[in-house]
Amino acid sequence: MQRVKLSEADAQPVLIVGSVGYDDIETPHGKDTRILGGSASYACLASSYFAPTRMVAVVGNDFSEADRRRLDDHGIDTAGLQEDLSGPTFTWSGKYLDDFNDRETLDIQLNVFEKFEPVLPDAQKDSRFVLLGNIHPGLQAHVLDQLVAEDAFVAVDTIDLWITTAKPAFLELLKRVDFLVINDSESELLTGESNIIKAGAALRQLGPDKVVIKKGAHGAYFFYENGLFALPAYPVTELRDPTGAGDTFLGAVMGMLAALNKTDIDSIKQALFYGTAVASLTVEAFSCDRLESGGVETIESRVKELKQMTQL
Repeated sequence: MQRVKLSEADAQPVLIVGSVGYDDIETPHGKDTRILGGSASYACLASSYFAPTRMVAVVGNDFSEADRRRLDDHGIDTAGLQEDLSGPTFTWSGKYLDDFNDRETLDIQLNVFEKFEPVLPDAQKDSRFVLLGNIHPGLQAHVLDQLVAEDAFVAVDTIDLWITTAKPAFLELLKRVDFLVINDSESELLTGESNIIKAGAALRQLGPDKVVIKKGAHGAYFFYENGLFALPAYPVTELRDPTGAGDTFLGAVMGMLAALNKTDIDSIKQALFYGTAVASLTVEAFSCDRLESGGVETIESRVKELKQMTQL
């Protein structure tokens, strides 16, 4: 698979921990069933456009060889993808309303994901770029306990479920991470601040020095020491399924940072352009289909458009 060429230096690997599952999704444009989903699937495919990518997740006895080949075709290291033959893979069923801003969970079956305990292969414990996808904060902390790299740059994602049901554990986790990426409703739930500027400042006080608050179709805000950077979303005209867009965004951001082997503010700003461009691919089709097929040229073209949109 061709990667976006960003530097003459060798790209560092990205370790991504999250879920792999099968989704049944209905949107105003149609319905599709038993399609590949899960935070790790989207994030790993996005990251793989930039850097070697390591997946840690679990699948059940029904995970298809065709879907495994999809990961292999993108060069994703699946040594950490556990196979639990005791039951089926995690499944989620959801329906999006007409404006795509709200969705309803119709059914969720944790299956083997309920017993998932992420165990890093020895060869992956030296990872210096780590993305903790949407899983229980206790499991996210368990991943950090296994790392041997003292200078790892750790990004974390979450959802309202964990903020509501496991807030103390998540707050402890935030003291150990460098980069928090959540959406605006989650930031308000966590901080009590409805003003996004105040929420960004409050989140930085919880531990992570760098914070991104996503606003869906309205872009994202990046908060850092003595600074704020705002970026619009890529103007998509063929919105089909927004599932996984946030995971794609963060996966691409971390992939680019690993490719550059940098985590300074300017590099993160550049990575946000790429994350936005890659996420725009995901929403143009159900599942990971458009994300897989988008290609380097399309990504580069969309980054160029975004930069032209934001220049004086």
